[in-house]
Amino acid sequence: LAAVLAGVGDEDQVAVRASGVFGRRVERVRAGGGEAVWRPRGTVLITGGTGALGARVARWAAAEGAGHVVLVSRRGVEAPGAVGLREELVAAGVRVSVEACDVADRGAVEALLAEYPVDAVVHAAGAVVNVPLAQVSRGDLAEVWAGKVAGAVHLDAVLGDRVLDAFVVFSSIAGVWGSGGQAGYAAANAALDALVQARRARGLVGTSVAWGPWAGAGMAAGAEAVEALRRRGLVALDPQRAVRALGQVVAGADAVVVVADVAWERFAPAYTSMRPSALLTAL
Repeated sequence: LAAVLAGVGDEDQVAVRASGVFGRRVERVRAGGGEAVWRPRGTVLITGGTGALGARVARWAAAEGAGHVVLVSRRGVEAPGAVGLREELVAAGVRVSVEACDVADRGAVEALLAEYPVDAVVHAAGAVVNVPLAQVSRGDLAEVWAGKVAGAVHLDAVLGDRVLDAFVVFSSIAGVWGSGGQAGYAAANAALDALVQARRARGLVGTSVAWGPWAGAGMAAGAEAVEALRRRGLVALDPQRAVRALGQVVAGADAVVVVADVAWERFAPAYTSMRPSALLTAL
């Protein structure tokens, strides 16, 4: 610790462990080219399943071979678009269940998983609260963490050591390199990354996908937000490319993977304009 405080090169993020001091790097992963791809089968449970991203994943899972898709949200069939999505998937030949469940409630998660013996879980639920760090309240943190972190923790705990094809959590680049006004959201996503690494340490499947912004849907879907991100070098992901990447990432060896469309020549200079950062030096 004393050595770290005295300065370890240009490192601005360090982990001090019994085995040594570690710095963090984002490294490029080459996807495609005949690599293995996860193809959902059996029963796939999707939290946030009636939301914009969850619906995309549900359509993809159905097209890739899932026999039964369980769409979970707090409002269930009362959520906007839920009935239409169910009808669309049923017409495609897939069994669909739409469940109202607050995954922040451990008892509700226990009841849900007792009813559905799942083969895979995709935890896409989440909410963003845009508040400057100095103004973040306990309520703001609770709102962000309830569905995203508590939901993932409960799913992991209730499933225990059950053998699954996949346990996927939707994280965010906010938890990798930060995002202005989203301190609580960044911390929540970093917690998801850690949860997946803990699952891997227990010998279980787990993948955390730190997404960049998606085009046309999701938390950064507004035209002004998309344009502001583009100016900073973050291009909105094409949803079809994103779900294809999901299959590649889950089949891969890494526990935590960033999937983002980044114009590094714009992003990197802005990211390091106030101080140097070793995080991106491997790119």
